[in-house]
Amino acid sequence: MKTIKRSFSVAGYNFRQWHKNPRIFITFALAFILCFLLSDKAVKFAEEYGTTMQLVEAFVWTFGDSNSILLSSLLLVLLFADMPFLSSGTPFYLVRIDRKTWLLGQAVYIAAATAIYLVFILVSTALVCMSNSFIGNLWSETAAILGYSGAGQQVALPALVKTLEMSTPYACMGTIFLLMLLYALLLVFIMLVFNLYKGQAAGVISVFVFSVYGFILNPQTIKAVFQLSDELMYKANVAVGWLSPLNHATYHMHNFGYDLLPRLWQTYALFGGLILLCYFLALHAIRRYNFNFTGTEG
Repeated sequence: MKTIKRSFSVAGYNFRQWHKNPRIFITFALAFILCFLLSDKAVKFAEEYGTTMQLVEAFVWTFGDSNSILLSSLLLVLLFADMPFLSSGTPFYLVRIDRKTWLLGQAVYIAAATAIYLVFILVSTALVCMSNSFIGNLWSETAAILGYSGAGQQVALPALVKTLEMSTPYACMGTIFLLMLLYALLLVFIMLVFNLYKGQAAGVISVFVFSVYGFILNPQTIKAVFQLSDELMYKANVAVGWLSPLNHATYHMHNFGYDLLPRLWQTYALFGGLILLCYFLALHAIRRYNFNFTGTEG
């Protein structure tokens, strides 16, 4: 119990460093701009057809797409640029608690900060469309047009029929939010591990390598490069659905009862296992980590 309390104290100290920190402000400002640019297609589509939207549909259509998830997650590099969060207060914590407790506090901070960031993204997309939306837990006429007419593909919005038929807006929003959260946490914990082992530059490089790997293993990218037939494209789609963490984070790249893609619970288990693996690797690295407090004053 004392360990948990101390770890939350470490996390709280990190949050207090947000006060008047321009990097934090820039991160959230860029996130809002990104949400506006990505969700603007759905808003304009509704305006052109004279229809309304459900409040969270902009989030569902925007972040049901792997490229949008990738772009939003890259901003976390800026949010966690100072990882492993050394400051003038760190030496005082380290003389009172052990390194494992300190690292647990960093993990708590990472999880909470990432969740806050994604909640901000969710709220931002809702704000973009709120003047022409309703809060009822029903898919809108805009969603029906996007899904059933194929217009969603024409405007590059992943409005798939199975999304409409097998879920409600808030349930779908919750699933997409959880998928994004797990993907973002895995990305940040990979960055933490490389920071502890090889330094901050290696941590940033690891994030971009991880992101490029997910971008390359994209069904549409593979189709464009290799010009596969429909049969081979299906096999490639299933393969990258299992091999790419970014595709695991994409809602429609899952098995809803009639294909060989991963099921949602399998994705949750895979992300959870990889995050725990990264945490244990970080625990191993923190034992020999050389704390350097040069430049942390103030």
